[in-house]
Amino acid sequence: MDKTSYANLARAWEYVEDHAYSRQTQALLDAREQAAQCGLAQGSAAQAQLLHTLACMMRSTSVITIGSGSLVEIVQLVDALHGTGQLTAVDSSTQGIALIRKMFFALSDTTQTTLRAVNAPVNVFLPRLNGTDYDLIVVSGDATNYLDTFAQAPRLLREHGVIVFTDMLARATRRTAVYPIPPTAATRRWSCGNCWTWFRTTTVSNPL
Repeated sequence: MDKTSYANLARAWEYVEDHAYSRQTQALLDAREQAAQCGLAQGSAAQAQLLHTLACMMRSTSVITIGSGSLVEIVQLVDALHGTGQLTAVDSSTQGIALIRKMFFALSDTTQTTLRAVNAPVNVFLPRLNGTDYDLIVVSGDATNYLDTFAQAPRLLREHGVIVFTDMLARATRRTAVYPIPPTAATRRWSCGNCWTWFRTTTVSNPL
């Protein structure tokens, strides 16, 4: 790919992001502003919109988000549940969980979706959950989140459930990059932009 092709690709992604950002609701804009004031980086508007679309396409009723103050993605996923089901936000950071709980308190007046905010390490909390109870798991934040969640995904996800790893392009430059984890007989992989997704297709033991 030559320099011109790279430039055109960059402009295309810039257009996609600008379009997604222009469609954000006031709730999304407020969430992004609150996160910015606390110094918590948020994913792109296009990425959050993709997660919303995926959750709607899957008709998800039970979702787990794992990250550090991922407010924008959480707002999109709550909206995708259409007032039903349950969303569990796992955040081991003090600042992140405080913002999520504040946001859940505000959202409780506008949605019937059950909202749970959990302040605990991923490798401690996820093993406590019931198996095959979740449709979608979205992972961001610390590199350890990815490994620990992927280890639990085959047990937690329902048949045809999905785990999405966000911010993968950033991870690829770090020594702790997690994307090379090989798919097992339980999974099929799909990638798009900055997200990598594994689909659960059968029931197997821990892939690691």
